Amino acid sequence: SDFAEMFDGAENMRFNQTPHDKLEYVDSLKASGQRVLMIGDGLNDSGALAAADVGIALTEDVASFSPASDAILAAESLSDLPAILQLSRNARRIVMMGFAISLVYNVTGVYFAVTGQLSPLIAAVLMPLSSVSVIGSAVLATRIAARRAGLR
Repeated sequence: SDFAEMFDGAENMRFNQTPHDKLEYVDSLKASGQRVLMIGDGLNDSGALAAADVGIALTEDVASFSPASDAILAAESLSDLPAILQLSRNARRIVMMGFAISLVYNVTGVYFAVTGQLSPLIAAVLMPLSSVSVIGSAVLATRIAARRAGLR
């Protein structure tokens, strides 16, 4: 299955474990230097979810659920997990793109302001546009990345 491939084979998947067993297994993987993604129900898995590098809690009711995890995933969306993980990998690039846009915008603006080619009024108008352009580009890039990953 796709999940067995994604998690380096079925031998790394554990089912019907006690909360203590789950926590011990996560701790042993981390002690051996591995990065751990734990998927659980968020209730009796809270220790293992918190100990994992990334903990994803599955739930039937996302609106009224607050487990000790890094992410909450609707149970019916579990099949989207490979696409969600790909989107999360792309998120770093999106953040870096936002920093790059902000840096270019601000270095250019400072250059024109320091050389006196930009009036204070124009500079005051352009500064909020910097924030809007960074936020707008991040939203657009996230939507494009989600569509490419096969998500809504």
